[in-house]
Amino acid sequence: MGDEADRAGNGPAHPRTAVLVGLQASGKSTFYRRHLAHDHVLVSKDRFPRSARHKQRRQLRLLGEALAAGRSVAVDNTNPSPREWEPLIACGHAHGATVTAYWFPPDLAGSLERNAAREGRTRVPEVGLRATFRQLRRPRRDDGFDAVLEVRFDGRGGFTVRPLDGTPA
Repeated sequence: MGDEADRAGNGPAHPRTAVLVGLQASGKSTFYRRHLAHDHVLVSKDRFPRSARHKQRRQLRLLGEALAAGRSVAVDNTNPSPREWEPLIACGHAHGATVTAYWFPPDLAGSLERNAAREGRTRVPEVGLRATFRQLRRPRRDDGFDAVLEVRFDGRGGFTVRPLDGTPA
């Protein structure tokens, strides 16, 4: 898979695909590190060089390679709409993986504040964050996800996760 994806330990016999959906600076990467990194390979377009071409194709290739090897994968991008997540769902299901959306409900003011505190490449131009906000749609099970989980800050430095759309608890 090259150096484009972080490696986690060998995944379960039945791999999982976690699709993180939310604004920039909404806590997705922190949630990945705290809750998924131990058993999910990280795939993120943010890890590609800014000048990289065909980022979506590259991301799908990395996702498919990891799943084919039996490893679970977390896709940490904004993934704001079906246009972005439909290919991820199709790839996951084609490899026999369950596909779960982790929905980070938008808090535009909070994301703008957290983003302003970022430095260097991690800071997103405000116009980009606002453009993502306009595109952002909550994922649903009828979009093809096997489960949809809502993730929120818990006010104590962590996260609360709850199932949505009839996802079993």
